[in-house]
Amino acid sequence: MLAATLPAGAGGLAGCEALEAAKNGESILAIFAQPTPAEAAVDSINPYDADKRARGTTLLLNAPFGGEGPYLKVYRQHLSDPDPAVRAVAARALGRHGAPEHVPLLAPLLDDEDRGVRFEAARSLQRLHNESGIDALVNASDIRKEPDPDVRAEACTALGQYADPRVLNSLIASLDDEHLSVSMAALESLRTLTGQDLPDRPKDWLAWRESTTAPFAGRRPYVYPVFSRDREWVEYLPFVPGPPNETAAAPVGMPPAAGSPLPAPVPATPSSTPTKSPPPR
Repeated sequence: MLAATLPAGAGGLAGCEALEAAKNGESILAIFAQPTPAEAAVDSINPYDADKRARGTTLLLNAPFGGEGPYLKVYRQHLSDPDPAVRAVAARALGRHGAPEHVPLLAPLLDDEDRGVRFEAARSLQRLHNESGIDALVNASDIRKEPDPDVRAEACTALGQYADPRVLNSLIASLDDEHLSVSMAALESLRTLTGQDLPDRPKDWLAWRESTTAPFAGRRPYVYPVFSRDREWVEYLPFVPGPPNETAAAPVGMPPAAGSPLPAPVPATPSSTPTKSPPPR
């Protein structure tokens, strides 16, 4: 299975080789062994094996040193990888560790041929604030241009950070989306941007928009959604990392006056991940 399809941190399991080792009488800890940081770094740039690139990049993005400069360079390069799993993981990594300057690199992925890449790009753009991404997100929220409802819903959520007339019009239109997840995401973003608690009927929002000259005066803080779950039984074992839960925050680069009083985002740090950064090769 490609690493990009695993939940964050799941790339730490050693896979078939470890299971075979356990069957042959070696330590059960081999089942939960992780590659070393150096091995993960090497795998992330393996020129011959896309699975290793995706898996190595997944391990790096979940590591406490995953936001360092050399690894950001790897993520940027992988945005144009020929394998969609690698592109998807790279997009996720920049959402976790990137900056507003990476938005122009992520926005084109909303037109990627692979649904998984578009999904990860839309989700990462919830975490980085740069108005250059507005038009691409508006297009990704439009049912006439984006066929996948999950991508449209993530784009609607990302738009909730931008107090812009284009965004307001797009979100009102998305209330008519045939998928409930999209219309609910649009409604939540509209309420965040305007402070209004109108129902999910476009006509009500259109009437309100026509009646006001300051649609964003009641704007509420925007906080991107985060991953969080309870521990599974295996995560209570020694040397097995816990769930990579995240801390809610405003997007990186969002002006304080327009954002949230919450602190800057804190990357997930699995407890058993080594803290020393290996030099990339």
